[in-house]
Amino acid sequence: MADKTLDTLFHETLKDIYYAERKILQSLRKMARAAQSEDLKAAFKMHEEETQGQVERLSQVFELIGKRPRGKTCDAIEGIISEAEDIAEEFKGSPALDAGLLAAAQAVEHYEITRYGTLKAWAQQLGMDEAVSLLDQTLQEESATDEKLTSLAEAVINAAAERAAA
Repeated sequence: MADKTLDTLFHETLKDIYYAERKILQSLRKMARAAQSEDLKAAFKMHEEETQGQVERLSQVFELIGKRPRGKTCDAIEGIISEAEDIAEEFKGSPALDAGLLAAAQAVEHYEITRYGTLKAWAQQLGMDEAVSLLDQTLQEESATDEKLTSLAEAVINAAAERAAA
């Protein structure tokens, strides 16, 4: 059990979010193509660019701990992305499509916020100041993206889905 330390857990969780971020990059491209709203397409494209920077920061954290950047399958993100794909297929062409895609995107954001918050706390505990800074930068971006998606849902997307149904 000696190798089951907070350092090990940090590394394993880092591999999890690295895999997730790379998978999210692929998914954001698909979601942008599936979205009907130009505002939502733009939000997905903007987050795709941001996510590329987040993957780079994760690579830097791997470097700080002397490990090669690599992921391990993240079942949680696989499930969330699978749900998004189901929504894209089942609601294609319907007024509710964008509301469903946006909700799926927020599920992704909430997962990321949880992971980055945990990794930041562990990095603080382990005295990894540079990693704390990198992880906090991504955590702030993820929180801001979630807020932007909420605003877009409340101001445009949900109302458009409701109006079209009436």
